Amino acid sequence: MLANITDRIRLFFRKEKEPYFRFYRILGFYPHNIEIYKQALLHKSSSVKTQGKLINNERLEFLGDAILDAVVADIVYKKFEGKREGFLTNTRSKIVQRETLNNLAINIGLDKLIKYSSKQSSHNSYMSGNAFEALIGAIYLDRGYNACKKFMEERIIGKYINIDKISRKEVNFKSKLIEWSQKNKFEIEFRLIGQSLDESQNPVFETQIIVENVPGGSGKGYSKKESQQAAAHLTMSMIKKDSIFIDAIFAAKNERESINKQSENNITESTETQIEEEYRFDSIEETFSDEEKIISEAEEAAFAAEKNE
Repeated sequence: MLANITDRIRLFFRKEKEPYFRFYRILGFYPHNIEIYKQALLHKSSSVKTQGKLINNERLEFLGDAILDAVVADIVYKKFEGKREGFLTNTRSKIVQRETLNNLAINIGLDKLIKYSSKQSSHNSYMSGNAFEALIGAIYLDRGYNACKKFMEERIIGKYINIDKISRKEVNFKSKLIEWSQKNKFEIEFRLIGQSLDESQNPVFETQIIVENVPGGSGKGYSKKESQQAAAHLTMSMIKKDSIFIDAIFAAKNERESINKQSENNITESTETQIEEEYRFDSIEETFSDEEKIISEAEEAAFAAEKNE
C-alpha cells in the first residue's frame, strides 16, 4: 500500500500519466519501468526497430511462459496438499493452457491494448494469451517473482478462475486438437506406433500425432484412447511453444494447398479443353450436316430440272 502511494506521488512528476493508470487498473500497482510493459503488448507484426534490433513481445512471452508455470505450480502445490504429481500437473496445465490465458487476457482488458498489424496470419490465433504471458514476463523483470505470484493470486485466481472447479474438470485434448485442426484446416492423423506389455503384463499402447505429415507429440497409455489423449496433449503444447514445429506444419500445409490448387487448375484446364473439343466436333458435325443438306437440295433441283426437260 505504501509503495503504491509513493509511486502515485512520483507519477505527478511524469509527463505521460495515462499508461501508468492503464496498467494500474490491470495490475493493482504502478509500473516502475513502463517501457517493458509497453513492449509486452507489442506483437511481432508491429515490431519496432531500436538500435538495429526489432523489439516486440516474443522474448517476454518466452520468459513469462516459464515464470507463469512456476507461479501456478507454486500456488497449486500449496493449495492441494497431499495430492499426487499427476493431479498437480493436470491442474496446472488446465490453468496455463492457451484457451484459458486468452480468456484471462480478455477479462482484464489486455486484448484491447495489444498493438498488432491487421495483416496478422492464423499463426496469431493465440495472440491475447501470448500477450498475457509477456505481461507476466514484464512483471517479473520490473518487480520480481513475488509480484508475479501476488498478481496471479489476487488479480486472477479467485476472481476469474475457480481453482477447485478447474481441478476437477476433465480436458479432452483429442477433441481440442481436432477442433483446432478443423478450424485452421490442418490435416492430422492419430497413428498407433507401438504396443507392448508392462511389468505386470498389462497392454501399453503408444500413439503419435501426425500434422500435415510432420511428426507431432507421442503418448502412452493402457488404452488406445488414453495414449491418444497423452499424444494430443503434448501436440497442443508443441503448437503453443515449439516454433520449429509450428513453422514446419505451416510450410507443409502451404505446400499441400499449393499442390491441390495446381491440380484443380489442371483439371479445370482439361475440362475446358474437353469442352472446346466437343464444341469443335459439334461444329464439324453441323458443317457436315449443312453440306449434306446443300448437296441434297442441289440433287433435287437437278432432278426436277431434268424432269421438266
